[in-house]
Order: sequence, then structure tokens, then C-alpha cells
Amino acid sequence: MAQTNPVNLTDIKFTVTEAPEWSALLKRNTGWFGGDGIYTIPLSGVESRQSKPKDKILFIFSDSMIGEVRDNTMMPGYKMIHNSVALFNGNKPLAKQMKFYWDKDTKGNAESLFIPKTPKTDSSDYYWLGDGFVNQANNATYIFGYRVRNVSSGAFGFREVGNTLIKIPAGSKPPYKELKQMDTPLYLLDDKNDIGSFGAGVYVNTKAAGAPKPDGYIYTYGVRGMVKNLMVARVLPKDFENFGKWTYWDGSAWVSDIGKVANITDGVSNELSVSALPDGRYALIFQQGGMSTIVGMRIGASPVGPFGPIIKLWDCKPDLVEKTFVVYNAKAHPSLSKPGELIISYNINSVEFIKDLKVHPNLYRPRFIRVKFQ
Repeated sequence: MAQTNPVNLTDIKFTVTEAPEWSALLKRNTGWFGGDGIYTIPLSGVESRQSKPKDKILFIFSDSMIGEVRDNTMMPGYKMIHNSVALFNGNKPLAKQMKFYWDKDTKGNAESLFIPKTPKTDSSDYYWLGDGFVNQANNATYIFGYRVRNVSSGAFGFREVGNTLIKIPAGSKPPYKELKQMDTPLYLLDDKNDIGSFGAGVYVNTKAAGAPKPDGYIYTYGVRGMVKNLMVARVLPKDFENFGKWTYWDGSAWVSDIGKVANITDGVSNELSVSALPDGRYALIFQQGGMSTIVGMRIGASPVGPFGPIIKLWDCKPDLVEKTFVVYNAKAHPSLSKPGELIISYNINSVEFIKDLKVHPNLYRPRFIRVKFQ
């Protein structure tokens, strides 16, 4: 990925505004009324442009609230599950175009759609979802699942313990009873007990996906350590399930040893996106440092960089009406974005979750901004 001519990684002209019509799409009072994560997967497999009016987009959410909101409060009987999805038709933010799905347990109560069932899974593990895509080599949908385990009762009393690949066969519909789940080697633990894991973002650099500079590979991004270092791996679509065929960028070449994977930049978040820009460069979108009020962007010369300094896109401070609120995990959604722009989401949550939701029941949902490039 060496560049023959230096690429400007600092200068870019853009404007940023709120995208209230997209934020309103997820302000709901019945059934699904809150969640985070939010990746968007165009089921056409065309990742790099706005979806067409008859296309379908799969929204995937991690922790999700199911229940009823009345008179600005949660009704008794609400439940938090660990993941859910929605199917969205077209490209306009209309509530009637979106339907949410989750599973039910034997008593008819809401349950997560994706529950870990791999050889390495412990009975207490659950999934947070990473990014995903439709692999046009077999038309299956692949989603990364982080196996998470609670280790204490605090607001952040959880720990990722493994990395899984979830495969949804072509044509399968929610609640996806024909899943395949695979433990992956894409989980790293160093001598300082710092975790690294792949699946934070996927960039499909193929002609079929509409990539402007296709080389035929699927690029999967990972994040490791407290400083949120970014890593990248790649593999051909036909080999996506064959982890022996994956290679990792060591800073100058693609190597088969995951232990040699390089940190290509830092200060990102555990969920992020890489998108092609109209001028041939690439936009890495993230929440600066993982959990701050700043939605950041770094400009890349290629899908593996080099990446420039952090460019501040948006300050989420106005959303923090309570000191207990937090924002995190910004990313772009090209399938929702008109030409020349990026629709970007970020999540809002609280460190006093249920206490604050009783007062602000519509707090826990993504908000959206629109970046227009000049």
C-alpha cells in the first residue's frame, strides 16, 4: 500500500450539522426503545454508496431496551437484552420503513437474537456485536461477535474474553435460527493483560461492493490497549472463514503472523468506520479516545493509512444534560449517506443506567450528524 506520491492528510473542507431526521427515526416508545452499537449492513452487498429506494439495510444493535414508554417514563416489564436488529427499507428516514426484531425465551419474554454457542463459550458469556457485511462470494451475512463476560457489578464491570464470527446464511430472516458461529483467532492478550480484538470496522474493497479503488480484499479493523491502537487485517471474500488465509499489516507488508500486526494509529474507539471519500482519500471515523465528547476523523491515504492527525468533527457536549451521561463509538454509514456526505452516528448512555432512563427514557439511542465534503 505504499504511496508513490505523498497524500495530503491534514487539509479537507467540510461542514457538519445535526441530522435530526435520522435521530428521530430511533426515538421510539413501543417495543425497541433504546440501544447502542448500531452498524448498518446493506443487504445488497454494495457498501460504498447510498442505498437505493428498494434496497434493504440491516441495522444491528448491541444492548437493547425492550418495553413501553408512556408519559415520559418506562413502564414496568421493560427488559434489556444484549442485541437486536432492524430491517430498514430504502434510504429515507421514515419510521414506517423500519421493523425491529429480537428473539423470545420459553416464557415469551424478549431475548437476544445472537447468543454465544461456540466451543470456547462459557455459560455466562454474551455478545456485543462488531461490524458486519454481506459477502458477495456466497451472499451470507457475516457479523463479528465479541464474547463478553461480567466480572463485577460496576457500570463498566465487564470484559471481552473472545472473538467470534457469526454467519447468517443467504435468505435467512430474523430470528435467524440457522446461524453458524465460529471461534476466531482474532483476539489478542498481551503481557500487560491488554486486550486486542478485530471487528471494530469492516471495509469491503471490492468492485462488487462499489469501492472506488478495488483490490478485491475485505479489510477488517481491530482495536487494542487502553490507548485504543488501530490494527488491520485483510482476506479475500472466498477465504473469509479460513483464518489461515488472513494476513495482517505489520506497517510495511502483509504477514501471516497476527503477533506481528502493527498499530497504524491510536486514539480511536472500539467501534469505528473507514469510508472512501470523493477525492480518493479515506475517512476513519471514531469517538476520540474511545469515550469522549469528540467525534473525530483521521484522513487516510489508503485503507491501511498512513492516517493524519485527528480532525474534530463534532462536540457532543450539548447532549450531556446530566453529568452521568456519556457518549461513545461514533461511525459513518455510507448506505444512509447521499453522494458527497457521510451520515455519522454516536451513542449516548449513562453510568447510572436505569436510574437515568426512568427520567430520560429515550436517552439510550444513537444520535446522528451529517458531514458534507466540499
